[in-house]
Amino acid sequence: MTDSRKSLALHLGVVALLAASFFVLPEYHVGALARIMVLAVYAIGYNILFGYAGLLSLGHALFFAAGMYGFGLSVNLGGVPAGPALALGALTAFLTSAVVGFLALRTKGVAFMIVTLMFAQAGYLAILHFGAVTRGDEGFVIERASRTLFGLDMADDRARFWAALVLFSVCFAGSAAMVKSRFGRALIAVRENEERARMLGYDTHRLKLAAVLLSGTLSGVGGAAYALLFGYVGATFATAQYSIFPLLWVLLGGAGTVVGPLIGVLFMFHLIDLSSGLTDAYLLIVGVALLLLCLFAPKGLAGEVRARGLRWLP
Repeated sequence: MTDSRKSLALHLGVVALLAASFFVLPEYHVGALARIMVLAVYAIGYNILFGYAGLLSLGHALFFAAGMYGFGLSVNLGGVPAGPALALGALTAFLTSAVVGFLALRTKGVAFMIVTLMFAQAGYLAILHFGAVTRGDEGFVIERASRTLFGLDMADDRARFWAALVLFSVCFAGSAAMVKSRFGRALIAVRENEERARMLGYDTHRLKLAAVLLSGTLSGVGGAAYALLFGYVGATFATAQYSIFPLLWVLLGGAGTVVGPLIGVLFMFHLIDLSSGLTDAYLLIVGVALLLLCLFAPKGLAGEVRARGLRWLP
């Protein structure tokens, strides 16, 4: 079997396994898996920028929140139906990433990290400042009647799960296709050696800007979908914590691997869920587990599997 067919079989197998989980898992775990798949879309967006373009952002919560508030405010204040509101959420994230990319890409390395963090913090403070509209830290709930898409009630557990699976599958397949495209390979060239890529004739600045736009928009789609499926919009999702989460997910799962973001979210979600049931100091357990993974699997779980034998793993 060729590497391409192995990769296709892997992707189809992952989607089939997620679909089968609906029929075998308890109700609580089905709901948790829907949340995991939406957050995995966010992680896939982050992986495009960090894993493939090699740009470390500490402000991706800004894009996630932009999509979330773009959707939530258009529904609650504008009375926009869920479908067009999702498009507005994605557009909000796209415009936000365009502004951030245009300005932040004037810097490199540590400066880029700091600038993205500052943008995200500015976004969080703006949400608090305009609390009369955004409801600040309290956030707001999206009414069930406004969460209908294609005639389906997204507040229903079954509809929520299948909607999350469809969204994840599309983004998952799109990420795999991007990696094999000329654009994806050019991004990897920039990540590995930007100067050499420039010497070969690539417009590295344009490639990095495209990566920021694609990454930010996809992260915003994840935020808008989260608001639709779970009916809540809040400033918590714009904090630095939600900028660190996708970095941890991608590092744990394997930066620069297509399946890594899902593995990272699955691992982190269940690690926090299980450890919080054992002790109030669950973050200590999480920290120790992350430290051990960084020491013994520095390339992430999927990255180590690829390095140790499955070279075809995308």
